[in-house]
Amino acid sequence: MRPKKPETTEEHDLFRARVDQIIIMKHELVQMAARIDWDWIDREVAPL
Repeated sequence: MRPKKPETTEEHDLFRARVDQIIIMKHELVQMAARIDWDWIDREVAPL
């Protein structure tokens, strides 16, 4: 038996903070993450 999927309602989302409300988009690490070629990293690391 599979576990039941949690019900997502607007009421539950009302009390949950969105990621873009938590993260400071001007932070240096956020800006650096936007410049990283994640697809290249995935290709290089996947064989390991």
